[in-house]
Amino acid sequence: MMRRCPACGVENLPGEDVCANCGAPLWGLDTPEPVSIQDRLLGERLDAIGLAEPVVVAADTPLDRAIEQMKATGTDCLLVVHEGRLVGIFTERDAVLKAAGIKLEAFDVRDFMTRDPVTLRPDDTLALAIHKMAVGGFRHIPVVADGRPIGVVAAKDVFRRVLSFVA
Repeated sequence: MMRRCPACGVENLPGEDVCANCGAPLWGLDTPEPVSIQDRLLGERLDAIGLAEPVVVAADTPLDRAIEQMKATGTDCLLVVHEGRLVGIFTERDAVLKAAGIKLEAFDVRDFMTRDPVTLRPDDTLALAIHKMAVGGFRHIPVVADGRPIGVVAAKDVFRRVLSFVA
């Protein structure tokens, strides 16, 4: 088991008496040090926690069909693609605030989606996801690889994971 130096924080090989980085003594560190919530947030990657499977629609999907698909799949958001690449996101908030009271079948999802949404990569951390959600006021952020959607990070899932650190 690796041992973290109390002076500089560098991980050292088991059996070492002094830190390879700063020379501080490592005696008494045979028991693992508890990992702080901050360290877990900074170290835990999104691909390690499991991502919600994205529900994907084409940009020219009629709005009424898109909303029906959200209901049928029980999702809070749709990722909008053109030729497989992410071009937007359509959320339940968009449906309520932008599309309420209009003739749904007369519009496509592209007319009400958020274009070029903020995205994350699978190797980004929980801390970055929380930061982007807080700064942007988002509840959902698409996760992309090479411009193609592979998942969705939802605020409720992130905070459920954070709660598991303290429980």
